[in-house]
Amino acid sequence: MRSVRARAALGATVVVALALGAAGLAVLLVLRANLTDQAGLQAEVAAREVAGQVALGVPYDQLDTGDEEEHPVQVTDEDGRVVAVSKDLEAISGTGTDRVAASGTAGAGDDDHDGDEDPGRGEVSTDEPDFANGTATVDGDRADYRFAAVEATDPAGRTLTVHAGAPLAAERRAVDSVRSAMLAGLPVVLLVVAGVTWLVTRRALRPVEGIRREMAAITASEDLARRVPEPGSRDEVAKLARTTNETLAALEESVGRQRRFVADASHELRSPIASLRTQLEVGAAHPELLDVPGAVADTVRLQALAADLLLLARLDAGERAGRTRVDLGALVREEVSQRVGDRIPVTVSVRDGGLEVAGSRGQLARVLGNLLDNAERHAVRSVSVTVGRSADGVLVTVTDDGSGVPEAERERVFERFVRLDEARARDDGGAGLGLAIARDVAARHGGRLTVGSAPEGGARFELSLPSPPRSSIAGGAYR
Repeated sequence: MRSVRARAALGATVVVALALGAAGLAVLLVLRANLTDQAGLQAEVAAREVAGQVALGVPYDQLDTGDEEEHPVQVTDEDGRVVAVSKDLEAISGTGTDRVAASGTAGAGDDDHDGDEDPGRGEVSTDEPDFANGTATVDGDRADYRFAAVEATDPAGRTLTVHAGAPLAAERRAVDSVRSAMLAGLPVVLLVVAGVTWLVTRRALRPVEGIRREMAAITASEDLARRVPEPGSRDEVAKLARTTNETLAALEESVGRQRRFVADASHELRSPIASLRTQLEVGAAHPELLDVPGAVADTVRLQALAADLLLLARLDAGERAGRTRVDLGALVREEVSQRVGDRIPVTVSVRDGGLEVAGSRGQLARVLGNLLDNAERHAVRSVSVTVGRSADGVLVTVTDDGSGVPEAERERVFERFVRLDEARARDDGGAGLGLAIARDVAARHGGRLTVGSAPEGGARFELSLPSPPRSSIAGGAYR
């Protein structure tokens, strides 16, 4: 079955069928037990009536056994001999002996006592009687009975057992009637359950079908601006619709960002490629006019842009940062020492020791390099780097004395291919990827990168990275 509605209807029907079957069986067992107990109670009453006559000394052949068909009676002595039976009792089982004729034992009031002497009276046992199921044939009619066995002592001191039965026909008829009613009503109940489940499931899944159709339309049209309908309920289907729309929104944003990225990358690549081609064409026609330094500069710019694009592609693909131990103080000193061609010397201040974080040494070095490049591009006379501890890890601060970043632009500068007007006015303004790469790398290392105002009036970039748990750091190697 491929239909959820069919599976739900079938599952509900099977569960209800099992539940009704178990409940019906329990009802039948309880009903049978109750009716059997009632028959046993009737048999006990009849047995105690006859036992009371025995205790009073009524002769055995004169015992009043009542209605023979309703309550067949058999009285036996201690040796199991039959001393009295109901009239017309032809056969019996379930009482310990199947004899139905008296064996001739002397009855109560016989010559054990003188005629003028009061023989006294016996007693009826007050113990719980024994019960058993059996059959009896009375005047040619055979039926099932519930027998109760009650002991009594006659005036002569003889102990007798009175077996009296109560018919089980009413119990059998009642159980059969209830079972027949259950079997007749079960299919109707199951049909109702299946139909109701089908209709309820259909109604519940109607919004899901709407979501499916809209998703199919979105897939066919490739229009990620469309959204699936959200039902007004607060159930799981509504949550599914909202989650689907959130996913579509994120996908639309991602695709839009990817398209803008491709467009901006094409635009940024076009300029150095066109400039390099022009210089090479001029050099091919007039070798003496070839601007070799310019061609090299364009090639370097093109190479740096390609490297930035490749790194962004790896970050967008979910590349995880390494978990190697990196000393940021040592890394800052090493990076600054290699910047021999900077326009403005960089001042380094490492305030604490053991400033280690877990991550990729190469990516963190790229972040520091991008921040220093940005500071060099905007600084007037000074660039400084400070490394120290923070409340939850290590803080690296890069400041310059340039014009700073306007407060309204402090988040925008971290977007890809974004350059402020001043930066665009410079020939070496870059492609606007350095700060975007720096923030992405910081985020993937569990940290954050923010910008504010420096005391000198320029920009102050703060890179905050968390201290690593000791159990997750590879022992001391750099990467």
